[in-house]
Amino acid sequence: MTRRPRLLYITTLPVTPFLLLRGQLAHMQELGFDVHVISSPGPELDAVAEREGVTVHPVPIPRDPAPRADLRSLARLVRTIRRIAPDIVNASTPKAGLLGMVAARIARVPVRIYLLRGLRLETATGKLRTALELSERAASACSHQVVSVSDSLREVYLDGGFTRPDKCRVLGSGSSNGVSPARFTVTDAVRVQSAALREQLEIPPEASVIGFAGRMVEDKGILYLLDAFDRVCEVREAHLVLVGDSLAGDSVRPDIRERVQRTPRAHVLPRMAELAPFYNMLDVLAFPSLREGFPNVPAECALSSTPVVGFRSTGVVDAIADGLTGKIVPHDAAALATALLDYLEDPELARAHGEAGRQRILREFSPQTVWSQWANEYIRMLGARGLPLPRYGSGSIRGRYE
Repeated sequence: MTRRPRLLYITTLPVTPFLLLRGQLAHMQELGFDVHVISSPGPELDAVAEREGVTVHPVPIPRDPAPRADLRSLARLVRTIRRIAPDIVNASTPKAGLLGMVAARIARVPVRIYLLRGLRLETATGKLRTALELSERAASACSHQVVSVSDSLREVYLDGGFTRPDKCRVLGSGSSNGVSPARFTVTDAVRVQSAALREQLEIPPEASVIGFAGRMVEDKGILYLLDAFDRVCEVREAHLVLVGDSLAGDSVRPDIRERVQRTPRAHVLPRMAELAPFYNMLDVLAFPSLREGFPNVPAECALSSTPVVGFRSTGVVDAIADGLTGKIVPHDAAALATALLDYLEDPELARAHGEAGRQRILREFSPQTVWSQWANEYIRMLGARGLPLPRYGSGSIRGRYE
């Protein structure tokens, strides 16, 4: 009996496979791959094993630079990879991308893929930027293929000289896992939850609502958004609902925390397991991020038929079709405010762009579409090296993770 091709995913933190590979791991398993995951230990990693039916291997990988700890992690990775003996390694996130690709090369894995999810170095400076640049060059050099999650990210990567054009590609329209329509489609239950959320926040029925979801950090453009919201409120009554970091958490900079707290009609909600009621409550989503890979938030929100305004930033320009599903504006608070007001003052335009956004996500970014693109890439690279191909399993998992 021919051994199933062994596919190994490596990430720094277990939250990455838990959130960003949801369903894909089980899909590859049922297609005939023997799927394994390496990540730092944590409850999310155990949950991945149970939910996806794959084998997990906890290996501590520090997220921040730590030379001695990194060397220990590299040694553990090499030992673990040799024990697993994968045919393919897919490593992503900055630290796991670097250590995973180096370890896979040392272990002589026949197919090595570096999944480029984003470039932290875009907004870094000084020694940190230099270190991140060296990391990208090393990860790319140790890989057979760099797969970028968006076209604009690929352009930035190539402009930086981190790899050759023929070695870096985008699968389909981008994204690493697609966006589940069933999780974000508006249903009667979602409408009830949205109304309850609005009542909880004491937002009047006639008031406009602008939303933001993400970390409340400078890279996400939070200060631009607060300035833009002040401008919007000069014209009409509006409320701003921010979903993400708790203001009590240490991850929020003190000046940002203070600015949010003194902004009238700004509401902060903790991270939510299901965001559909939040998206449905909005008139428009603001996404002024300064850098992304392929952001899920604008795509998720589009499935709720809500338009999105974003900055002209890497990744953001791929998730929003300017003038069709939303608006792309320069990194400027006044431009952001003007675009937000365009939707608040023209509900027909908001509905048209919102529905166009939903149709685009359904057409190009369904999980099944993205998973099929990844499976085809794995099969292509295995075939090019004369390695055994998966024997497709019986049955279907369509709908289980939608």
